[in-house]
Amino acid sequence: MTEEIAMKIKFLALAFAMAATSGAAYAQNASIKARPENNLPTTKDAAANNSAVDLSAKAATDDPNYVIGPEDELIISVWREPDISRTVPVRPDGKISLALLNDVQATGRTPMQLGSDITGKLKNFISEPQVTVIVSKINSQRIFVVGEVGRTGSYTLVPNMTAMDAISSAGGFTPFAKRTKIYILRKENGKMTTIPFNYKEVLRNRRAEEDVVLKPGDRIVVP
Repeated sequence: MTEEIAMKIKFLALAFAMAATSGAAYAQNASIKARPENNLPTTKDAAANNSAVDLSAKAATDDPNYVIGPEDELIISVWREPDISRTVPVRPDGKISLALLNDVQATGRTPMQLGSDITGKLKNFISEPQVTVIVSKINSQRIFVVGEVGRTGSYTLVPNMTAMDAISSAGGFTPFAKRTKIYILRKENGKMTTIPFNYKEVLRNRRAEEDVVLKPGDRIVVP
């Protein structure tokens, strides 16, 4: 009798163990099915990964002949290569840093020329690279307005910007400004030159040719 009870206990223990194992396997299978494609990237995830660089960002200049300078900010986009595409500043030494290529000379090049340079270098690592270069911020082309104006400081030099344009960008004159005594400090070939600018005469005569066209680094002084 005792032996019969023992056999029944062993049978019940075996049945319980088999049921527990079956339940665990079912739970594991259900968990796998619940995962989207076994954690493969979804279309939404892929889109997010490919948007590391925003090509919709407005270019700071539409001039195809714009020459890149130190401290400008560039968007480098390499098609289907999000790990290489990025926004980079131009260093004071005139170079930018990119994955695979390390340092690349940027100053003295137009965006199209720099894109061609990067394309040529990437061919050693990528098949048929397609590179786009956008100037997103112009920080190298700056002029300065100081003295009796509404807002002294540095301003981005746009193509064909004149002294009158710069003064207007700086908020115009204060009541104490000496409009006939304005001058422009310009450094050329290592030497500082002074260019007189009589605002009243230019305005009175309405001669655009007398309005000084500015160059990078010019400093307009309004006494």
